[in-house]
Amino acid sequence: MSVPALKLDHKTADRAWRLTLMMVGVLTVARLAALFATPLELYPDEAQYWLWSRTLAFGYFSKPPMIAWLIWLTTHIGGDGEAWVRLSAPLLHGATALIVSRIAHRLYGGWSGLVAAAIYALMPGVVLSSGLMATDAPLLFFLSLTIWAYVDLAEARAPRRYAVALGMGVALGLAFLSKYAAIYALGSIVVHAAISREARARWCPAAISLFLAAFVITLAPNFAWNARHHFSTVKHTASNANWSGHHLFNVRELIEFIGSQFGVFGPAPFAALLGGAIWLGARKRLSSPDLLLLCFSAPPLIIVAGEAFVSRANANWAGAAFVAGSVLTAAWLLRWNARRWLIGGLAFEALFAAFFMACMVSPKLADATGLSNGFKRVRGWDQAVQTIIDRAREEQASHGGVTAVAMDDRFVYNAAAYYGRDYFGVPGAPPLKMWVHEAHPQNQAETEAPLDAASGRRALIVSLEGGYRPEIEQDFRQTSDLQIARVRLDKKRSRRIDLFIARGFAPLPRDPVTGLPPEPRHQP
Repeated sequence: MSVPALKLDHKTADRAWRLTLMMVGVLTVARLAALFATPLELYPDEAQYWLWSRTLAFGYFSKPPMIAWLIWLTTHIGGDGEAWVRLSAPLLHGATALIVSRIAHRLYGGWSGLVAAAIYALMPGVVLSSGLMATDAPLLFFLSLTIWAYVDLAEARAPRRYAVALGMGVALGLAFLSKYAAIYALGSIVVHAAISREARARWCPAAISLFLAAFVITLAPNFAWNARHHFSTVKHTASNANWSGHHLFNVRELIEFIGSQFGVFGPAPFAALLGGAIWLGARKRLSSPDLLLLCFSAPPLIIVAGEAFVSRANANWAGAAFVAGSVLTAAWLLRWNARRWLIGGLAFEALFAAFFMACMVSPKLADATGLSNGFKRVRGWDQAVQTIIDRAREEQASHGGVTAVAMDDRFVYNAAAYYGRDYFGVPGAPPLKMWVHEAHPQNQAETEAPLDAASGRRALIVSLEGGYRPEIEQDFRQTSDLQIARVRLDKKRSRRIDLFIARGFAPLPRDPVTGLPPEPRHQP
């Protein structure tokens, strides 16, 4: 499975591994320092994941459970501060970089391991992902374990082969519990077996049975949860594809997605990955390790590119490609002796990583360089929630209180749950509720805390930017006492929050076809 010409002696390989540990260790410590020093607030989706972690389950409305489990673990260690919510992200990415190094070392040799770890650790997508808590960090960690086990399976002999197959099944199952994009890895294993005799030789009936059994058992609790909840997570994931949209077959979306991968993976590494795959594949000069890694990296990129063309795709949707892609790019750049290309690409990404961490520690730097728009969703939520709490306390002191504080946007709901936890989380405080815009819930907040007649007797309504205020007013018998608050985000931007009292919740029927309420009778 390896390329002997690139293998080095043990002394050099040990040196490469020590340098890898040093590089990943220094980078991870720097990221942790930035994480604990940053004044940036939680992104509302992070606040949602924190809220999920308060009640552990085997699934949630829009995501599998791993992210909530990780936040539960880290916040039970250090508390509910932003850094502790995000703590596992840089740690998991650091661990993934080390596993990437071991995969590369196993397939190509010691220096490939160092270079692959550097490509992964400095990848712009990983740099950004290390500063916030999202599903990509655990997904890539468990995918890297899956690929490592798959590589090891080729040379393992019974009974060790059975243990490796068992561990591989567990790792892939945990990847699924992190993000359903792990399905690409399952497809990659099938594709590799279909086109490679060497791939088929690593399997035996017992290994296949153990792998599948471990995978199914690991995934079974989440499947059972989905079955009990009408497969809400699966439906939400599928709805993101948006194949029912009105602008199908969009060449512009395809071009934008491909262009975005140069930003996610890094300009030089992605150019090498894309160019190498096309050139070597066309000339049929792929080595056995090349083919293995290409089977793991190409399907996510091809499928998501197709999704972009048919409908749309976010830049990170093909992230499952870049564990194997980092190893493959490192091997090719070393094989081609493209040192200037390699050093230049890594230097550029290292500068970006340093700049991003500097912006985390001092957001004014982003403001000064015109990049404040990229940080607007992690600023101003604490102040906005405090404004909501102040109004709720005023109503409680002067008007007998409110039966609920109801939001029309899940971002505000999640932020209020997190930044208002010391107020809304105590007995006697009004409950947080969601005004449901459509006929059926579209997120977990609408599913678990919908505004109803009892909680809507005299509710404090919070409308983000006032966008849904006319529709909300139609769902109540009376509204009054409008307050428009603006939270400054930077010198140019602010976030508008409309607050008003609404009495007698009696929602109008939603359209049976669109699920939407009637058009408002007036505009704000």
